[in-house]
Amino acid sequence: MKKFLFSILLLFGGVFSMQAQTITVEGNVTDENGMPLLGVNVLVKGETRGTTTDFDGNFSISGVSEENVLVLSYVGFETKEIPVEGESFLNIVLNSDSAALEEVVVIGYGTQQRKDITGAVSVVSSETIEEMKPIRLEQALQGTAAGVNVTPSSGAPGAGININIRGVASNSVNGPLVLIDGYQGDLGTLNPNDVESISILKDAQAAIYGIAGANGVVLITTKGGKKNMAPTIQYDSYVGMQETSRQLPLLNATEYALLLNESYANNGQEIPYPDVSELGEGTDFQDAVFETAPIINHNLTLSGGSERVTYSVGASHLNQEGIIGGDKSDFQRNTARFNLGIDISDEFKLQANSIYTSIDRRSINENGLGSVLFNALNMAPTFAIDQEDLDGRLGNEIINPLSQIENTFNDYNLNKFNGSFSLEYTPIEELIFTSRIGYNLSNSKGKDFSPIVDYGSGKVFNVPRSTVNQNRINDNSYTYDLFGTYDNTFDEMHHITATAGMTVIRDWGDGLFATGFDVPNNSWEFADISLTTGTNDGINNGSYKYDIRKLSFFGRLQYDYQGKYLVSGMLRRDSSTRFSTENRVGTFPSFTAGWILSEEDFLASSEVISFLKLRGSFGVLGNDEAGGAEFYRSLLDGEATYVLDGNLVNGTAMGRIANPLSGWEESEKTNIGMDLRLWDGQVEIEADIFREDRKDLLVSGIPVSGIHGGGAPGSGSPTINAGTTRNEGLEFAIKYRNYVSDDFNFNLSYNATFLKNEVTAINGVDFIPGGQFGVGQPQPSRFEPGFPMGYFYGYKTDGIFQNQAEVDAHPSQKELGADAAPGDLRYVDLDGDGVITPDDRTNIGDPIPDATMGININVNYKNFDFTAYTYASLGNDMVRNYERSQPNVNRHAYVMDRWRGEGTSTTVPRLTSGATSNRVLSEFYVEDASYARIQNIQLGYTLPETLVSSVGIQSLRFYAAVNNLYTFTDYKGFDPAASTGEPIGGGIDFGFYPVPRIYMAGLNLKF
Repeated sequence: MKKFLFSILLLFGGVFSMQAQTITVEGNVTDENGMPLLGVNVLVKGETRGTTTDFDGNFSISGVSEENVLVLSYVGFETKEIPVEGESFLNIVLNSDSAALEEVVVIGYGTQQRKDITGAVSVVSSETIEEMKPIRLEQALQGTAAGVNVTPSSGAPGAGININIRGVASNSVNGPLVLIDGYQGDLGTLNPNDVESISILKDAQAAIYGIAGANGVVLITTKGGKKNMAPTIQYDSYVGMQETSRQLPLLNATEYALLLNESYANNGQEIPYPDVSELGEGTDFQDAVFETAPIINHNLTLSGGSERVTYSVGASHLNQEGIIGGDKSDFQRNTARFNLGIDISDEFKLQANSIYTSIDRRSINENGLGSVLFNALNMAPTFAIDQEDLDGRLGNEIINPLSQIENTFNDYNLNKFNGSFSLEYTPIEELIFTSRIGYNLSNSKGKDFSPIVDYGSGKVFNVPRSTVNQNRINDNSYTYDLFGTYDNTFDEMHHITATAGMTVIRDWGDGLFATGFDVPNNSWEFADISLTTGTNDGINNGSYKYDIRKLSFFGRLQYDYQGKYLVSGMLRRDSSTRFSTENRVGTFPSFTAGWILSEEDFLASSEVISFLKLRGSFGVLGNDEAGGAEFYRSLLDGEATYVLDGNLVNGTAMGRIANPLSGWEESEKTNIGMDLRLWDGQVEIEADIFREDRKDLLVSGIPVSGIHGGGAPGSGSPTINAGTTRNEGLEFAIKYRNYVSDDFNFNLSYNATFLKNEVTAINGVDFIPGGQFGVGQPQPSRFEPGFPMGYFYGYKTDGIFQNQAEVDAHPSQKELGADAAPGDLRYVDLDGDGVITPDDRTNIGDPIPDATMGININVNYKNFDFTAYTYASLGNDMVRNYERSQPNVNRHAYVMDRWRGEGTSTTVPRLTSGATSNRVLSEFYVEDASYARIQNIQLGYTLPETLVSSVGIQSLRFYAAVNNLYTFTDYKGFDPAASTGEPIGGGIDFGFYPVPRIYMAGLNLKF
C-alpha cells in the first residue's frame, strides 16, 4: 500500500513538475532588413501544434516546455530551428534562401529553375487564378499567357472552351495535351481553386511528350500542403448575379410592319399591314428569353504538414444557372480532393492525390439554325408572347423561342475519379527514381426527351411522336511512368541533369445509345426507355468501344557550363495502336540552347541589366489525335439495306474506308527567344520569334474511286496524310513592378502575340470545304493552299447599285439567283469574263486573329487591393449567319439604313420580298470581329490582423468583382470572342449564346 501511494505521489509530482516547466513563448520574426514577416509558420518540433505570425511578425504559443524546439518556415526563406531554453520572448531573423527565390517551373518529367529554361514556357500562378475568379480553369489562360488563345464555344453554363497554343495548325484536333500532376486529364472537370500553378510548353520543350505534344502541353500542379506548416483551413466563397453582356438592336412591331410593307411594295405585292397605328412596340422576344440568373461557389481546404508529412484536402460546390432558360440551362459541379505526401524514409517518398468530380448539366438548343437565340432574333414582334406561328408565316424554321425552352428537356450527369500515386527512391543524393501511375475513371449518362408538340403548319420542330434518347458512356485511362533523374555538378562548373524513362498509356471505353418511342403521358417524368410503348422500323440503338495503347521511351540531357552556357537534347520514341503495325513507331528529337549573358564579365557589373538570356530551340513533335481512334481499319458502323426473301431488311455495313498507310501528323517547331530583367527585376521582358510547320495532316473527305464503296450510307473516304500548314509569329511580354512604399505597390503587365497562318500544301484535291451559311448554299469556309486555314470564300462587293444605268453597265448577276436591280449589292467581276458567277468568289475573311494581347494591373494600398484583367483580339473576322432569309422574319436594326432610292445608302441593300442575289455569301455578311474586353475587375479589403486574430482567424478578406464587364467591338452579333472551335468552319455566328456579365461578392477566410 505504501508503494502504491508513493507511486501516485511520484506521478502527480511529475505532472505538477511538467506543468511548472511549461511556458508561453512569444516572439517577433523579421527578414535581414528588419522587416516583419507575415504568415511565417511556427511549429513545435515533433508536434502538430503551432501558429503563424501576424501582420507585425509577432506570434505566441502556450504550453511550451524548456526542452522544446520551434521550427520556423516561410516561402523564400531558409527554415530555422530555435531552442526555447526557457526564453519567453524570441527575436528571430530569417535569412533569404537564394535557391528558393529562383522560381521552379514544371517542364515535364521534372522541374527546372526559370533562369535555366531554354524553351518557351509560360506560367500562370495560383494568385492569378484567385484574382480572376474563373468558372472554368481555361478562362485563367486568356490574356495572362502569351501565345495562348482561349475562345468560348458558348456562354452557356458548362459549355466547352477552345484552347489554341500559337495558332491553329491541324485541320482536325488543335487542343493541347493536358497533364494534371503528371497524368492525362481534363481541364473542364477541375476546380480552379485546387490549382497551384499552370505551365504551358509552347515550343520544342514539349518534344519530351512526343506523339502527343504537337499542339503544346499544359501542365497542371494541384495544391498540396507544406512541410512544417501548422494546420490551416481556408474557406473561399462568392455569390453573384448574371446578366447578358449584350442585346442586339431589333425592329419593334411598328418598325417591323412599316419595313415589311416596304419590302412587299418593292415586289409589287399587297402590303400586309395597312394600319400600323395600333402595333406599338410589340413583343421583344430577345429580351424575353434573357433573364437574370444566380451563381454561387463554395470552396473549403485544409492543409498543413510536419517534418515528414504534407497534406491538403478540399471540397467545392458550384451552381450556375443560365441567362437563357434558367434551370433548363444550368450547371452544377461538385469536387472533392486530397493530396498527401509522406517521407517514408530519407530514401523513399510517397505522393498521392485524387480528385472526384460530379457534374450535372442541362442545356438548350444553341449555335445553329433553329436555336433559341436564332428564333428570338427572327420571331416577328407582332406576335404575342405566347402566340405560335400556326400558319407558317415565318417559314418552316422559326418558332416561338419561349415555347421552345418550355418544351426542352434533357439532363447530363458525369462522375469522374482521377489522380495519381508516385513513389520516389533516392539511393544517392544525385539520383532520383520515380514510379508513377495516373488514372481517369469516368461514367456519364445523358437523356433528352422530345414531347409531342405542334408549333404550326410545316414547322421542322413539330414532334408528332414523343421520343426519349438515352446514353451511357464509360471513358477510362491510365498512365504509368517510370523514370530516373541524375543531377550533379562537377568541378563547380559542369552541371548535368539527365532524365530517362518510359511511359505506358491506355485509353479505353465504350458507349451505348438507344431511342424509345411513345413516352407515357407525354411527360418528362415518365421519359425512360423502360417505360416507352412504341416501336420503330429503323435501328433504334447503337454502341461503340475503343482501346488505344501507347508505349514510349524518352531521354533528356541538360548541361550548363559555369551556369551561363545551357544546352539540352531530348529524344522520344512512341508507338501507338491508332496506326497499323507498319506505321506504329515514331521518333521525335529536339534540341534547345541558351546563353546567360548577364553572367559574362561585360554585363556582370551592370546597374541596369540584372538578367539577360538568349535561347533557341528546334524539335519535331507529333499529333495522333486527329480523326478518330483508329485509321487503319474499318468498323461495322455503316448502313445497309438489302432485299431478302422479297423484303427490305436494314442492317449494318462497313463504315469509313480503312487506310493502313496513315501515320501521325508531324510538327517541326523553331523558336528564338530572349529573357531580360532590368533594375533588379523591377522590369521583366520576354520575347520570342517562332515558326511551326505541321506536315502530314490527317485529312478525311478526299474523294476516292466509287468502286471502293466510299459513297455508301455510313461510309466515307479514308483518312490520309495529305496536308501541310505553317504558323509563324512573335510573342512579347513585359511586366513592371513598383514597391513605392510599405503601404503602396503595384504591378503592370502586357503580353501580345502576332500570328500568321497559312495552308502550304494539300494533296488529292484543290481545297476542302467546311462550315455552313444559310440554307442550301455552298459551304463558306475552305482549307486551301496559299490561304489561312478556314478562310471565308465568297463574293467581294462594290457598294450598292444606285440606278438602272449602273445595273445595265455592270456584268450580269442573274446566275446568282436573280437579275440585279437598283438597291442590290454590286459584286466584283474578279475573273473579268463579263458575268458574275461562282468563279468570282475569293478570300473575303479570316477567322484567325492577327494579334491577341492582354493588359493586366494589380494595385495594393494598405489593406485594399485592386486587380483588372483585359484581353484583346485583333484582325479576326466572323460571318453573320443569325439572319434568316425568309421575307416575314424580324430584322436587325441596321436595316433602318437600307437603300430607299438613289443616294440613300451605299452599304445596306434594299428590302424586298422577291427573289434577289443579296443573300449569297459576300463581304456584306463578313464583319471585323476585333474586340477588347475587360475580363475581370476586383476590389478587395483585408481586415486588420488586430481585429481578427483574437478569434483565431489568420486573415479575412472581402471583395466585390465583375467578370466580363464590357466588350469594345464593332461586331453586330452577341459575342465576337465565340467560336465553334472547328478549324474549317469556325467563326460562323448562328447567334452565339453570349458569355454573361457576372456581378459577384465574396470572401476569403483563413484560420
